[in-house]
Amino acid sequence: MSAASPFAVVVDDDPIILMSACAIVEDAGFTALDATTVAEAIAHFEGQGRSIVLLFTDVQMPGGRNGFELAREVAARWPETTILVASGNCKPELGELPEGAVFLGKPFSAALVYDSMLALLPDGQTPAALREIRATELRRTGNPDLA
Repeated sequence: MSAASPFAVVVDDDPIILMSACAIVEDAGFTALDATTVAEAIAHFEGQGRSIVLLFTDVQMPGGRNGFELAREVAARWPETTILVASGNCKPELGELPEGAVFLGKPFSAALVYDSMLALLPDGQTPAALREIRATELRRTGNPDLA
């Protein structure tokens, strides 16, 4: 990734899923900062601050706090951050996700993550690589819904 790549914090306690999720956000043009706990994720935000534009987090994690709590804290402290929350074991109850956050069920496809990022990220924060992925898919399939 180039120095100009925006940062994304990716959080999951499963190392295989964490590697896969990091690869998805890196392919989309982000520099991934990985974490396995809420505390590690918050440390990334405190260290990088406003240069982080995306949080992509699992729900169930060790350490006493979960991804819903992380999403709410990030939304409160860094409100400009786009938030994606994923889980294969639970769905959010009313009020668990901050306003504007999106929930993805696991297993998720890279295409679903890309579409969610494109829908949520402001134009100025959307990496060129992410726009190119979707444009390539449009050319390949002819499906305008993928543009």
